[in-house]
Amino acid sequence: MKRIDILSDSTGETAEKAVRAALLQFPQAGTELRIHTRVRTPEQARVILEAAAADGALVVFTVVAPEVREKIHALAYELKVEALDLIGSLIGKLGTFLEQTPINTPSGMMPLTQDYFRRIEAVEFTVKSDDGRDPRNFKKADLILVGVSRTSKTPLSTILAQRGIKVANLPLVLGVEPPPDLFEAPQDRIVGLTIGLEPLVEIRQARLTQLGMPADSAYGLRAQVRAELDFAHDLFARFPKWPVIDVTGRAIEETAVIVLEALRRRDSKIPPISAL
Repeated sequence: MKRIDILSDSTGETAEKAVRAALLQFPQAGTELRIHTRVRTPEQARVILEAAAADGALVVFTVVAPEVREKIHALAYELKVEALDLIGSLIGKLGTFLEQTPINTPSGMMPLTQDYFRRIEAVEFTVKSDDGRDPRNFKKADLILVGVSRTSKTPLSTILAQRGIKVANLPLVLGVEPPPDLFEAPQDRIVGLTIGLEPLVEIRQARLTQLGMPADSAYGLRAQVRAELDFAHDLFARFPKWPVIDVTGRAIEETAVIVLEALRRRDSKIPPISAL
């Protein structure tokens, strides 16, 4: 198995996301990612690069301190390790373009910002508002996701909350009218989620297996699933202003971008797509 060492002077999140996004283009490649965080001295870097040399690994790094970055380049040359500097050249280009000197401070050492606290507040709100737990929060939410069970409402809510969006979600139950709070909330912040019949049946049957429940439980039966989807589509038809997004075969991140594209045209509170 090929190994990739991700080396960062902060959390490593930026490099990890970039590498994982690039690896999607190589679906058959067997790779192991090893994340090394808070690497801020040449001595720490040497240990990692020596291990990478022994394993024949690729090193991808995001380090802002020039002296440490230069040492990593030197060590990579010395140890014959393939190394990719994800952020160094960009910082240099930005410095020239902006005609300013970078502060060269790892993000993990920077003071907490208003944006940070906004994200924390959004995550707390979203956890409290998951699965229709508190319908009163619908009026306070930046976004309300509505759909039948297993249409990715909770994971989608989570990823959007991490971007500072207060999300509530409501599972639709066959034959049960949604609470009045949903219809009293701002209608331009509601998004319906749907999915293909066969994929949903497969997902639910897999879930039943995980829970050790019989595969012929109503939850996973095709007729039951079809009835639930029809019920959801009937509700969506009653409210044609709600965007309806088909999540079939989509990664959560892709769905998140589509949701933001639909909502940003209506609500200036929704952050730009680049925030993803």
